[in-house]
Amino acid sequence: FSLSRVFKKTSGNGHIALYLGKRDFVDHIDSVDVVEGVVKVDPSGLNGRKVFAYLACAFRYGSEDLDVIGLSFRRDIWIERVQVYPPKDGNSTKSPMLESLLKKVGDQGHPFSFQMPTNLPCSVALQPGPNDAGKVLACGVDFEVKAYIANEPDSADEVIEKKDTCRLVIRKIQFAPANNKAGPKADISKQFMMSDKPVHLEASLEKEIYYHGDPITVKVKVNNETSKVVKKIKVSVDQFTNVALYCSDTYVKTVCGEEFGETINANGKLEKSFSLTPLLSNNKEKRGLAVDGRLKDEDTHLASTTLQGDKEMQGIIVSYKVKVNLMVSSGGLFMFISLTTASWVA
Repeated sequence: FSLSRVFKKTSGNGHIALYLGKRDFVDHIDSVDVVEGVVKVDPSGLNGRKVFAYLACAFRYGSEDLDVIGLSFRRDIWIERVQVYPPKDGNSTKSPMLESLLKKVGDQGHPFSFQMPTNLPCSVALQPGPNDAGKVLACGVDFEVKAYIANEPDSADEVIEKKDTCRLVIRKIQFAPANNKAGPKADISKQFMMSDKPVHLEASLEKEIYYHGDPITVKVKVNNETSKVVKKIKVSVDQFTNVALYCSDTYVKTVCGEEFGETINANGKLEKSFSLTPLLSNNKEKRGLAVDGRLKDEDTHLASTTLQGDKEMQGIIVSYKVKVNLMVSSGGLFMFISLTTASWVA
């Protein structure tokens, strides 16, 4: 097993260093990649203390620089701790990645591993607004691996100094299923006052899964049996962000929308496809838009749809709907139809 890259973080006092072979871990819905790494320990600087590691999934909702003044705007959704040094189970089976890391680190290396539960959310951030100042990685779900020197793994009476810690942020990600099924379809009929017959609207997507940057083709069928004239068709894509913590709040942002000047006369019909391409680059000013979690300041995308299966999840859950609106001659908006798209993946 060959490591193409190793991620390393050293504590301020230089007594411990954290090593990971990767920072992206895949959620396969029914299982999650094991998070494993190595801590290099210099026992001469421990003064009788131990070395621990933890993996935490947290919801952040405040600027990181507020931590400096003792205000922590975060809620741990899940956390697990293990003792790394002195080692407790030195004879356990090691994966090829751990073997490679241990070979690189040398005799002072001590392995650890974590198995995340399957009901944790993926790494998602809520985009700050253009006028938000400071270090606003602020709002979102992130995962952190931390090694630290302490007497106990988690004691309210013990203050762990920053120089005794080292941490790396990791990402939990999902990939779309390999099989792309036929897209969803929905229809609706709307009848007006003083009109015997309705307008029929049907909309469908050609496939279930769209990747980042893919155009979304929406097939629209209209059968106007009324005496009114349809002047415009508006097609849009909405992002639904459900923040499920103490309570459940849902926020809706339109990430792409376009009006088409299609006229459908009384007793007329229309069958036509319309194409939209939602991109984050066209939504940079929208505060609170969900984007995929990122490491440092790298580029990212609109957040991928959360694939839950049958699980209840906490954190941030993302989905998308395509909406079609018909506008009648009076200028009023009289009906819309919503279709849910499947995953958006990198």
